[in-house]
Amino acid sequence: MSDQQSSGATYAAAGVSIEAGDLAVELMKEWVGKTTRPEVVGGLGGFAGLFDASAFKRYERPLLATATDGVGTKVALAAAMDKHDTIGHDLVGMVVDDLVVCGAEPLFMTDYICVGKVHPERVAQIVKGIAEGCVLAGCSLVGGETAEHPGLLGPNEYDVAGAGTGVVEADALLGAHRVRAGDVVIAMAASGLHSNGYSLVRHVLLKEAGWQLDREVPEFGRTLGEELLEPTRIYSLDCLALARATEIHAFSHVTGGGLAANLARVIPEGLHARLDRGTWTPMPVFQTVAEVGKMQTLEIEKTLNMGIGMVAVVPPESVDAVMAVLEDRDVESWLLGDIVAREGEYATAEGASLYGEYA
Repeated sequence: MSDQQSSGATYAAAGVSIEAGDLAVELMKEWVGKTTRPEVVGGLGGFAGLFDASAFKRYERPLLATATDGVGTKVALAAAMDKHDTIGHDLVGMVVDDLVVCGAEPLFMTDYICVGKVHPERVAQIVKGIAEGCVLAGCSLVGGETAEHPGLLGPNEYDVAGAGTGVVEADALLGAHRVRAGDVVIAMAASGLHSNGYSLVRHVLLKEAGWQLDREVPEFGRTLGEELLEPTRIYSLDCLALARATEIHAFSHVTGGGLAANLARVIPEGLHARLDRGTWTPMPVFQTVAEVGKMQTLEIEKTLNMGIGMVAVVPPESVDAVMAVLEDRDVESWLLGDIVAREGEYATAEGASLYGEYA
């Protein structure tokens, strides 16, 4: 019987290493610890992350906000370049900046890392990026899961996803219900492509044009791979600072679908956001994708953020204060457009549209 047991199937033989997973957890503990908020109870290693909800007693009517996301095919570039310490930063940005749109303060996140084979140092680098992103967002990383899926993913393939929770006072909830005709739309600059549209970008530049990731691109001032891996900008603390310092009616996180489609999500029935392309010049990476792919303006605008990662909709009297706060926080911003009644040429349009030519 013992001989049969010793020669039988094992988890390791199936491609899953418990030991490698345990080592990965040990390596990531230092980084997870850097994200801890006072409300977090316990440490890494439990079955669930714990957060002390008594902190909500200071709220009259606390609303919990939740969001989940991934980073799409940008992970394929991180794997190809063997650089794994920024993709977690992208993950946090995608999640927490969806939370802050309604005015919610991000409190904590959990992550899910699915790998073909656990390389402990690589997993630790991914978690390092997530932890650094959480620090920038002011939230805690309270737990997660690393799953090894041999046969489903190749040994060097992986994907990441995350979920976050935030809280906002009901009376402070931001959104379409606050937006009025005459409001001003303010743009906040993106750091680059962020984490959307990479299937298009990879198709145009890598597949069709045949560019290599180590190609030096003068317009970028660095290699193509370095440009494409530029981490997503995290705006949550900037947006919270704005909401505390001045009157904000709505935010819009510009992700998949582009600027107009995402802004339309916070524009109420009967109103329209008109956005002037002449107020900014898209970064070189957007121009490069458009030129190499011979793309029409409307097509690329439906996919990429075009250099705007977050938008604020504010009453006219708040504009100067908003711009001052953003300048103090080193966030490049500019007046992008305004909110008008949906009539005339905008009568049947979607909630937002762009006009003019890029500066």
